Amino acid sequence: MHQKLLNECVPMVVELADLVVRVFRQGGKLYLLGNGGSAAQAQHVATELVVRFKQRRRALPAVALNTDTAIITAAANDFDYTQVFARQVDALVTSDDLLIAFSTSGASPNVLEAVRAGRKKQATTVGFTGNSGGQLRELVDVAVEVPTRDTQRIQEAHLLLWHIICELVDNAIAEENSEVN
Repeated sequence: MHQKLLNECVPMVVELADLVVRVFRQGGKLYLLGNGGSAAQAQHVATELVVRFKQRRRALPAVALNTDTAIITAAANDFDYTQVFARQVDALVTSDDLLIAFSTSGASPNVLEAVRAGRKKQATTVGFTGNSGGQLRELVDVAVEVPTRDTQRIQEAHLLLWHIICELVDNAIAEENSEVN
């Protein structure tokens, strides 16, 4: 699986890192979301971007939408659980932003609703999923599919791919900082 991952996903991940850098340079933000282990991935990536990955650089605007329990529980209670992310996307995301959805199956209803809401806001949408891709693959502008159906391997691969993206973003943004100084 690892060789197939490198062959199939790394070139796309390099392009995705360029997209992330463009979004930041143009004043946009990254919004990330997922359930369970994918929620942890979204938080992890947001932390790497806001704080730092390897290099000293400016803080980058990244938000994990699965971290605000008050909003999540209110949306689940007042609407239903499928709306916990979509409601936040509707409130926060703009056409300048990048919406990153993690779903190992590609079939999580609340993730799919968030992507639909992001598309209505004309944000660029990216889905990180597994081999089946599910409906998520069809909804997003960019789909990154890990070539396995094993949830643990999918989550490990997502983290590996995001660490590559974070390093590329770090290098590009840190380079900007050195040009300014």
